[in-house]
Amino acid sequence: MMHAIKTRLKILLIVFFTLIIAGTIGFMAIEGRSFIDAAYFVIVTVATVGYGDIHPVTPAGKLFTMVLVVTGVGIFLGVIANVTEIMLARREVESRMEKLNMVIGVFFSEVGMKLLSTFTGYDPNFEKIREELIVKATWTDENFLTVSKDLKNYDYGVDIHLVDLEGMRTFLLDKRGFLLGLLENPVLLEHQSFTDLLRAVFHVLEELSSRDNLTDLPESDKAHLTGDIKRAYNFLINEWLDYMKYLKNNYPYLFSLAMRTNPFDRSASIIVK
Repeated sequence: MMHAIKTRLKILLIVFFTLIIAGTIGFMAIEGRSFIDAAYFVIVTVATVGYGDIHPVTPAGKLFTMVLVVTGVGIFLGVIANVTEIMLARREVESRMEKLNMVIGVFFSEVGMKLLSTFTGYDPNFEKIREELIVKATWTDENFLTVSKDLKNYDYGVDIHLVDLEGMRTFLLDKRGFLLGLLENPVLLEHQSFTDLLRAVFHVLEELSSRDNLTDLPESDKAHLTGDIKRAYNFLINEWLDYMKYLKNNYPYLFSLAMRTNPFDRSASIIVK
């Protein structure tokens, strides 16, 4: 919707400025006015101000002015209407994104932080990136971008033989109603990556809950579950980093708490020192 409005506004602006230029040239040629007077007359005419200090005196000039009024005023009002619509639409998008980030915060409080601690505990190579995920108060957007790029090249590993599948199933089943409620939230349509994360986590839940016995799985099935967990792990850690950036830029007090409970920082403490 926003894209369509912006496209329409661009077209109207092109037509509007073309009309201003054409009107200025036409008024100079017909009425013999200077460039400044002609431009001034055209702008106050299409803006419906019409001070009356400059006005056409020739029949051709009056006819030209009537055409300018009929076409210019409508285009000018169209520009104003579209600018207003964009401002209102942007405000609406910001409001929805604010609500979405509240939902993301609740997700990490209820499910995400526990899963982060669990998944990283099964990753034999996690120490390679642990230090990069210790977010500091001094971080800038550039720091977040650098870590995000590094994470794209990281091979998220999961040693399935270390995974407590039964414990993970019990935890996710306990949170099933909560996860379903999040998936039904229409505001998620505004955030594709978080939607992908929820679907990946919910898929792990479905895979685990569909098996009667998780203790004697064949290696082929364990390999399948490894892929499912790695997918959720990947989405989760990247979404957490984006959420930390959002808190850093918008809610310093929540960011302070997030740093003091960072699951990757072994020295993190809820106690403010």
